[in-house]
Amino acid sequence: MNLYKVGGAELNQTPLDWNNNFQNILQAITTAKEENVSILCLPELCLSGYGCEDAFYSPNTEQQSLKLLGDLLPHTKDIVISVGLPLRHKNKLYNTVALIADQKILGFVAKKHLAGNGIHYEPRWFTPWEGGEVSEIKLDKSYENTLGASTFPIGDLLFDVNGIRIGFEICEDAWVANRPGRSLYQNGVDIILNPSASHFAFDKLDVRKRFVLEGSRAYGVGYIYANLLGNESGRAIYDGGVMIALSGNLLAISKRFSFKNCKVTTATFDLDIARLAQIQSHTSNTGTSNIEVINSNFAIPQTVPEKHSPSEASWEHSKYIKEEEFGRAVALGLFDYMRKSYSKGFVVSLSGGADSSAIVTLIHLMIEMGVEDLGLEGFKEKLGYFSSLKDCNSIKEICNKVLTTAYQPTENSGDVTFNAAKSLAEAVGATFYNVNVNPMFKGYLNAIETAIERELTWEQDDITLQNIQARVRAPSVWMLANINGALLLSTSNRSEAAVGYATMDGDTSGGLSPIAGIDKNYLRSWLRWMEKDGLDGKWNIPALSFVNEQQPTAELRPADSKQTDEADLMPYDVLEEIEKLAIRDKKSPQECLLFVQANHPDTPRETVHQWITKFFRLWSRNQWKRERYAPSFHLDDKNLDPKTWCRFPILSGGFASELSDLK
Repeated sequence: MNLYKVGGAELNQTPLDWNNNFQNILQAITTAKEENVSILCLPELCLSGYGCEDAFYSPNTEQQSLKLLGDLLPHTKDIVISVGLPLRHKNKLYNTVALIADQKILGFVAKKHLAGNGIHYEPRWFTPWEGGEVSEIKLDKSYENTLGASTFPIGDLLFDVNGIRIGFEICEDAWVANRPGRSLYQNGVDIILNPSASHFAFDKLDVRKRFVLEGSRAYGVGYIYANLLGNESGRAIYDGGVMIALSGNLLAISKRFSFKNCKVTTATFDLDIARLAQIQSHTSNTGTSNIEVINSNFAIPQTVPEKHSPSEASWEHSKYIKEEEFGRAVALGLFDYMRKSYSKGFVVSLSGGADSSAIVTLIHLMIEMGVEDLGLEGFKEKLGYFSSLKDCNSIKEICNKVLTTAYQPTENSGDVTFNAAKSLAEAVGATFYNVNVNPMFKGYLNAIETAIERELTWEQDDITLQNIQARVRAPSVWMLANINGALLLSTSNRSEAAVGYATMDGDTSGGLSPIAGIDKNYLRSWLRWMEKDGLDGKWNIPALSFVNEQQPTAELRPADSKQTDEADLMPYDVLEEIEKLAIRDKKSPQECLLFVQANHPDTPRETVHQWITKFFRLWSRNQWKRERYAPSFHLDDKNLDPKTWCRFPILSGGFASELSDLK
């Protein structure tokens, strides 16, 4: 029998954090060896980190990666591993993977299809490798001692390791129509490795599953997909999700969103089954002759038959409903952002409304999920720099140290929001302060009225009076963050970002904006789910009922004005609909009008007209605000982050002609 135990590793790497990245890779190799794995696939660019941005231009990034590659070689005895790194060749930079067999580098495969859409920016740094091309990379002679040589094959390579043929599809290579797997199949490949850096987005796992299973079935091969894990560099969250398939059958998939630094998933390939599938395919096997085969006489260790437990191959344990995906993704993102920035917890201005309450709930999940995954001591150990956690003996005690909240009323705040904020903070165990900012509000009011020699009124100065109340809250929460050495979280959501319904230097204040990538309509439904259901009732928070009973309001006008967000803007479900049409789908104002009217036939056309006009005017007017938002997490294809997803001019015509032509 041709049985080989294989594995894929998910790694929580950090760009340019050489020691961390090396230790995680070393742990993966050690774990794989302990489990008798013979072939191990590691994620894309795992030596340098995927999110190095313009640091990829620095020669030091390549030099440090090659140094780590040399340091790894002594640890690869009796095993085949793939490891990703950036490499320069003929004055061009390539995204490459080295295949190592028994302490020897066999060669480097370069990525052919670069991810250049959405959050990805690979064509800025890397050059795509032409299919069928093979070359020789010549490194500095100084690398001979550590790498065993200074000259290696690079390009479109297939590796024959003592009769086992191994090829690569590097992340985006598998997402395109002309994927390299076909050429590999035509050259008799046995195993395809897919080192990936595939960021989390809702429902994306289904797409990955399709190309892994279809690739393994269509090409009659063993297929190993390995992904990054955690918040690597700030905005993108990687969910892991190693998949191993053979001839169209899923053998193993890891549970996603782990809080661990390294996780190895294994399965056993019967290559006789894969080869039989290729023999029976009756498809022309005329190969691409330019694919060069690199031979190695290393005899990959075989394994004995073994049975996989149902959980290893279960699709359901890694496939979550959207509500749980959202909670797990942001919880992991927050945890890694906190520890990688060495922040001693978070500070949240807790208004008692949906946005700040959602953030507090997500931090609650961060602690619950982290302790479940790592154990109480493991959770504290991973935050070792946060010394005040060492004496905590429960999740609530940890939350009391990690999360500081402040309710900051003015004369326009009410008991409903205070009770909601206090009840939620107590329910999760957060530190709670009631910081009255009305004196500061009055102080600014008096100072300006004295300077301009007139009284400010709601009739004449509505926006001014609202904004100053929001802004006077920022200094005190910044003070709490500074006192604690903590990270202040901005509470603005994506719906507010779209239309600028936020006060700059007020509710936008913070070093991280964790919900700026999600719309208000979804946040409200998610909070209701967390109140009553949670994760099968496991982590639900009944105290959220005080939040969910309210209509969202900025609570900045006098109580008798009955201020609500939707009265100021439009219904949140409509706002989400228009934003999706206008920004994601790039529809014109007239097209948006037709779509929205069709979806809301009972709404007067004049009202829909007003909604469309308001959205496009506010969108254009407030690009400068979106440019100033704190970094946010990427969660779906409706992101408005101008630095990584949705670019729009700060100054524009504001759709004036299009809006004047609305019919």
